[in-house]
Amino acid sequence: MLEAISFLVPGRGIRRARLADVGHRKPGEEFSNQIHPWAIAATIENSHGSVEIGTGLQPVIKEGITSNSTNRTVKIDGVPAKGQIELGERLSALWLTPDMERLFLEGASGRRRFLDRLVFGSDPAHANRLRTYEKAMRERSILLAQGSQFGSTDTSWVSVLEKTMVEKGVAIVAARRTLLERLNSTISMGTGLFPSAYLQVICELDGWLGTMSAIEVEEKFSHRLLQNRRQDPNARSPRVGPHRSDLLVSHLDKNLPADQCSTGEQKSLLISIVLANTRLQGLERGIRPILLLDEITAHLDMERREALFAEIKELGVQTWMTGSDTNLFAPWGDVVQHFAISIKKVFESKLTPLIT
Repeated sequence: MLEAISFLVPGRGIRRARLADVGHRKPGEEFSNQIHPWAIAATIENSHGSVEIGTGLQPVIKEGITSNSTNRTVKIDGVPAKGQIELGERLSALWLTPDMERLFLEGASGRRRFLDRLVFGSDPAHANRLRTYEKAMRERSILLAQGSQFGSTDTSWVSVLEKTMVEKGVAIVAARRTLLERLNSTISMGTGLFPSAYLQVICELDGWLGTMSAIEVEEKFSHRLLQNRRQDPNARSPRVGPHRSDLLVSHLDKNLPADQCSTGEQKSLLISIVLANTRLQGLERGIRPILLLDEITAHLDMERREALFAEIKELGVQTWMTGSDTNLFAPWGDVVQHFAISIKKVFESKLTPLIT
């Protein structure tokens, strides 16, 4: 259920699963190449009114023939939309999962995704900028690798791709930088029992933006890409750019980087950041995101569980939480809806698992 809701905003969803793997498979189809279409739709109601949104994966039909390729579709009030950005303009969602509890201990890519998810809520166009940048970066890497192997590179096309990388890359870094400035200010207003965090981006381009104009940064980034054309084919990706950014989070009260905090403190820092971003979106857009909190109460003591529930209630934000122990949600009393999910076997021609 949480994953379904997460597809109503731009991106690959809460599990980052390949969209082709999301559709329901019957027994025996697990390893087939058959296309499994799927869709999720919802009615969104907020202070701006009511809107019907939906998205899904459908096979591409050419000249009346169903092909083996697929396409993600988006509809707003029943009308096909140009892309996922229109979902982000109608709805925002933030999530925390058990996997994210290692966010501060593992590679920078997970922290970048977490940061960009925070940016999406204030700047839906950020998702498109990222996709465009990454596509241009991949194509540049392929061209440079081919040139290194065969001794000839289409430099004119590489220049076009680098121009796209520069324009989108500087905009990406600027959006991240701007969001963190506002988010740090919001966190300073207080986070209840949860620790105050301080967030900053570690990135060469971010450092340049602190001392130069955006135009000067674009010129310097463009020069570096040109300068590194011979070295970049030997690396997995260009040596400079927003794809090299990292998010550094510090526990303000203890003056410690998050990776040196305890597991419980790291989880509390993540909760603090998500709650602060929720508050920020409410202040700036007048619309708060939906929160998807998977197994959020695990490893939280009673005091912090109650503090979390109090913060969510104060924010007035719709929240979906999962857990295997109903007692962990006791502090909510009767003000919440409970859904029990179970697997039932239905005897038909063969056993088919159904969600009830």
